Amino acid sequence: MSTDVGMGSYQSTHGVRATYPVDIDVPPALTHRNRVTSFFRVVLALPHLILVGGPAALSISLAWSTGGRLHPEWGGATGVLGAVAAVCALIAWFAIVFGGEYPAGLRDLAILYLRWRVRASAYTALLRDEYPPFGDGPYPATLQITTIARPRNRLTVAFRLLLVLPQMLAVWVLGVAWLLTTVAAWITILFTGAYPQQLFDFGVGVLRWSTRVEAYLLLLVDEYPPFSLT
Repeated sequence: MSTDVGMGSYQSTHGVRATYPVDIDVPPALTHRNRVTSFFRVVLALPHLILVGGPAALSISLAWSTGGRLHPEWGGATGVLGAVAAVCALIAWFAIVFGGEYPAGLRDLAILYLRWRVRASAYTALLRDEYPPFGDGPYPATLQITTIARPRNRLTVAFRLLLVLPQMLAVWVLGVAWLLTTVAAWITILFTGAYPQQLFDFGVGVLRWSTRVEAYLLLLVDEYPPFSLT
């Protein structure tokens, strides 16, 4: 077994989080929030948004509402590195379908992008106040991807764009709800300095779900993502 861990440890011991190979962890940050940086959060996050995009669930929601139909992409909001990761996935698609393996260098780059995106998303969506690092570095929002050495499922890789569509529909619905709850949390933080627990848990759950779907879409795992926030 080989395990890729994004500056954290895979500590789940039961339920979906123990069995699915992609997970995120964001420690609660509910009180004593920074109202000034929260107020200007989107502006402060712009450098990261340009490089890796924002929360996938929110991006796909905007893509659906403006385009009127669902595309097998993340709303064109994956940033510069996200575009590179998409090219890596395209090359990997051919490599897996015809050779059965994801080239290691391309896979590492895709994982780097996804780790960075998780940190940037947590910051943009007000889940944390700490400014995320550019690239890899310690941050209280971690991505864990666990892989087992075994032949890739070439059939599901070949039809990945079709298989992922139900998940993307679910993420779209969740993204709409997350956008509304994030606005509500933003207002609450500005007036009280606190992030409501239930809204925080929901936001982390949507980030976890959408990250699993994106990892599946980038061909990093073959296991079908669960329809679950946990």
